[in-house]
Amino acid sequence: MRKVIGIGETILDIIFRDDQPIGAVPGGSMFNGLISLGRSGVDAAFISETGNDRVGRRIISFLEENHVDASNISVYPEAKSPVSLAFLNENNDAEYIFYKDHPHDRLEFITPDIQPNDVVMFGSFYAINPVIRPQMLAFLQYAHEQGAILYYDVNYRASHLKDLVKVTANILENFELADIIKGSSEDFENMYNKTGADSVYRSQIDFYCKNFIYTQGAQPIEFRAQGGLAKQYPVAATQTVSTIGAGDNFNAGFVYGLLKYGVTRDMLHEGVDAGIWDKVIAEAQQFAANVCGSINNSVDTAFGDNKKAEYQAALAAME
Repeated sequence: MRKVIGIGETILDIIFRDDQPIGAVPGGSMFNGLISLGRSGVDAAFISETGNDRVGRRIISFLEENHVDASNISVYPEAKSPVSLAFLNENNDAEYIFYKDHPHDRLEFITPDIQPNDVVMFGSFYAINPVIRPQMLAFLQYAHEQGAILYYDVNYRASHLKDLVKVTANILENFELADIIKGSSEDFENMYNKTGADSVYRSQIDFYCKNFIYTQGAQPIEFRAQGGLAKQYPVAATQTVSTIGAGDNFNAGFVYGLLKYGVTRDMLHEGVDAGIWDKVIAEAQQFAANVCGSINNSVDTAFGDNKKAEYQAALAAME
């Protein structure tokens, strides 16, 4: 069975509405997607770090409860696990305040077994942080050499605009290693002061990677792929409770779709049939829509159980 390995930060999201806390959920951009994949029957593992405190222990137990291998979580006794405050506005979008013990960033782990066509998910500032860049780059290069599919979610927040000059080379290295790049209109406006999928793709992405997902909130998803494929997918109107995990679970659904429909790295480089891409994007949208229906950061267990049954049936059919 193909595996998905995520690498990223862990955090406890404390969620507020009208300035009052309404919940506390383990999270992190790659973490949220890995939990959803674990619930959906995918063989998943997560690489990260946390403190040896109540928050850190809860994060590890949460991974294990949701069938995600947590053996590559490094626990540092002297560090405090990070926490974020997420304030929901009238559209249920979040404004964040992060509390993190940055001096303890170090990313120490034993590299997990990676086989051809496994999927590695990485992104956000964690994927370009200069403090841990040597370890991150070595891992990504190893995964690439082993034949894994590298899925990169740029997720570059405005809070890191001051860091852009010193991390630009790291972003470009990630672009070069990635087999699929996903980013929002906001990400690319922050990074390049550019808007529009074609403008961003031609000027920043196409030279490095042919497969590109450009999201723009409630506006249609733009997709570009090997062979000159260009498609647009409308976003269905959804009643939202929180949009905190929407992008993270779009990633999870997309990766789930790659596995469910048997997309390999060779296929990504040679060109995938447009009909398969339609199915993969549909999975991504289903995952994202489900997570918007609650304050949780990952898909609910009933949705996961249904996706697990679909995935097992798809694997049986491929065999």
